[in-house]
Amino acid sequence: MKIIIREDIVPITKRKPTHPGVFFRETYLKELNLSVTKAAQYLGITRKTLSMLINEKQSLSPEMALRIAKATQTTPESWLEMQERLDLWKVMQREKELNVKLFPVLC
Repeated sequence: MKIIIREDIVPITKRKPTHPGVFFRETYLKELNLSVTKAAQYLGITRKTLSMLINEKQSLSPEMALRIAKATQTTPESWLEMQERLDLWKVMQREKELNVKLFPVLC
């Protein structure tokens, strides 16, 4: 049995991927001239919750991905993929710290 990791699905890059909250802030809040308070009202969340996301203090949850997707007419998967790329990039930065050994070979 051989498992292949497909980098075409979630490519690993040297550059830090953009946090989905930053993308949301730059693409939607700034372009639509929306305040954090007003955007939070549209999303049905508190201002503090949105502020934490757009200032990279909080990761994007599946629920938040769905809220943003509904408000922006996008897909929750696209938002979650951004978070996944960032999470994977972060852990790859400390890959050498992980104490992992190969499994024995299956015959």
